[in-house]
Amino acid sequence: MRWSNALIPTLKETPADAVAPSHSLLLRAGMVRQLGAGTYTYLPLGFRVLNKAIQIVREEMDAAGAQELLMPAVHPVELWQESNRFGIMGEILMKLNLSGEGGGPTHVLGPTHEEVITDVARDLIKSYKQLPLTLYQIQTKFRNEARPRFGILRTREFLMKDAYSFDADVAQLNQSYDAMYEAYCRIFDRCGFPYVAVEAESGPIGGDASHEFMVPCAIGEDVVIHCAKCSYAANREKAEIGQVAAAAAGEAAPYQEVATPGRKTIREVCEFLKLPEARSAKFLIYMADDRPIGALVRGDHELNEAKLRRVSKAERLVPADPGPIEKIAGASIGSIGPINLAQKIAVYMDRSVAALADVVVGANREGFHLTGVVPARDLTHGEVHDLRNAEKDDPCPRCGSAMELSQGIEIGHVFKLGTKYSDALNATFLNDKGAAVPLIMGCYGIGVNRILAAAVETGHDANGIIWPLNLAPYEVVLVPLQVQNAAVMEAAALLEQQFTEAGVDVLVDDREQRPGVKFKDADLIGIPLRVVVGERGLKDGTIEVKWRTDEAAHTVPAANAGETILAELQARHAAIAEKCNERRAERAASRNR
Repeated sequence: MRWSNALIPTLKETPADAVAPSHSLLLRAGMVRQLGAGTYTYLPLGFRVLNKAIQIVREEMDAAGAQELLMPAVHPVELWQESNRFGIMGEILMKLNLSGEGGGPTHVLGPTHEEVITDVARDLIKSYKQLPLTLYQIQTKFRNEARPRFGILRTREFLMKDAYSFDADVAQLNQSYDAMYEAYCRIFDRCGFPYVAVEAESGPIGGDASHEFMVPCAIGEDVVIHCAKCSYAANREKAEIGQVAAAAAGEAAPYQEVATPGRKTIREVCEFLKLPEARSAKFLIYMADDRPIGALVRGDHELNEAKLRRVSKAERLVPADPGPIEKIAGASIGSIGPINLAQKIAVYMDRSVAALADVVVGANREGFHLTGVVPARDLTHGEVHDLRNAEKDDPCPRCGSAMELSQGIEIGHVFKLGTKYSDALNATFLNDKGAAVPLIMGCYGIGVNRILAAAVETGHDANGIIWPLNLAPYEVVLVPLQVQNAAVMEAAALLEQQFTEAGVDVLVDDREQRPGVKFKDADLIGIPLRVVVGERGLKDGTIEVKWRTDEAAHTVPAANAGETILAELQARHAAIAEKCNERRAERAASRNR
């Protein structure tokens, strides 16, 4: 490709609304262009990177035994009602009325495809002899994202690889899950950026077990809790917390009601009572499906709604509205507590509250709180669970060591769904005994767009993008300095031919621009290898070569420059493959221990 014929609209200045490095650099490098909030056009350079990511994903999915298909993006609303997710997904679903009549939506734009693939399976899978089976697609998905941001990281329209396994029993599911987990590791190894697999919450997808693949990144919206000592790692929604020592039990006076006029927040109450926030507890009322429940966490902690949803066995969990809260507690938010509720509800208490010797809670009377509440004595009606967000220095649930906290970008997620969707959609097969039983499912997603963003977030400097070799839009940018010089262009054309015949992607910067402009643009778009052909170098019998990751350039003899540079490229590719194989061997050894 000749630069003079290519659409590469580079920008000198950082766009004003670009916060994330990937957002800024993909715009500046002429790889994407924003159409609207959360929607982007992939320009030729960006589309080349996207296709390289797709190719890696497709090769590894095929190698793992998955079969590719393509499902519709437009789904009948009845299918989502059948799975009971139409209400659970709420406003995330983009709804359409394709009949043109009233009466509500008739279709949705799919944010995911569990319903559609289960519909396929219930029609086509009849016998255990057809199992195991894993199907995947690479398809555009849609979410009514309330706050699209960070460029292509958080959008309303995105490209996703989603796979679904169908198995006859749990042992078979575990094998399918492990195969997909390993395929994901190989995909991200080949993509060339750091990642970590962490235990994760299944969320509205459902299921019994899941892992997220995270790329450590300062602007990541996900929080990873991990233990350096035993390698435990989980996202914040899922992260467990080790046991906390309970305060010594002893004789204590009964709790007392004290006036806290005008004090509504934990901070205001604790400042008024001259107590640390760690000695208080906040009581929160939620609707778990159609029933109210209460949750009690320490005042300086944050409730983890995913944990509460799990222990309450709720499909859908939302904060209760002020009206129902006043009926249940007899007071408004700011004065409510778990003792003497006007209506009896199930109460779930975090372990850190249960471990306190005494605690301050709302009195369920406007402008009053209770002091001296002893959890072991006064809150015995509450079930005790791990309900809060894990924080830095919390004890590891595996070994008890202090845990660490970091930010990450989620790029992949694998789930063991079990029979959640096959039960809901009546997707059964005949087992080896001739009985009709539900299919056992797994689900495996990769945000393909996020691969690009993650690569840029972890690979850039002050000059621009540093693409991994396997993802770069072109492996080589060939820069003839004097495009009017016949000898220079002849040498450049010969190199271009040699590279192309060897299967190397090459971009020739044939623009009549100053060398500095060409070099800055090459650094900005991040092509791994820059090859410079100039009059002076040809007179000296040399060609300049510079890797984007190296500080300095080096020269190679012009007489055999093509062969020498191709050997350097081959060595880099071989090193990448060797590293991927080493990691694969390490994972295999770890599984066998």
